[in-house]
Amino acid sequence: MSNDEAPEVVEDEEQAPRERSPLLIGIVVVLLVALAGGGYYWQSHRAAPDKQAKAEANKPEIFLAMDPAFVVTLRDGDALRYLQVGVTLMAHDEQAITVAKDVDPILRDGLVSLFSSQKFETVSETAGREKLQADALAEVRKVVGKRLGRPGIDALYFTSFVIQ
Repeated sequence: MSNDEAPEVVEDEEQAPRERSPLLIGIVVVLLVALAGGGYYWQSHRAAPDKQAKAEANKPEIFLAMDPAFVVTLRDGDALRYLQVGVTLMAHDEQAITVAKDVDPILRDGLVSLFSSQKFETVSETAGREKLQADALAEVRKVVGKRLGRPGIDALYFTSFVIQ
């Protein structure tokens, strides 16, 4: 008799997982559909800024030379040094260039302050000039971005750089 009872228990154990398997399959299907939908949503919204950046990059560059060149004194111990920097701004957005023209006195003030705070040893090296260029771009983007609502200016170039 104990042999007869054991197979019945085994049959009940085999049927229990079969009853749960449609529920388990349903949960797995729902999870897969949710993951696929989330992945599609993420990909479609992530691609939008890339398309906008490509469209902006296809626009021609617009340059704005900030004339006259900046002339400031540099700190170098007891010696009196001068720095003359020609600056040109580049953007793909005509509106950003218009804003930069409108706020030229504010831009010049910020850049004069930045340039005159430099040390001779710093700007006489390539790494120092590159850092100064990056800082100048950040200053321009801050001023233009405040009025435009976005950075707008894509690059800042030193068209002349003379240390005396």
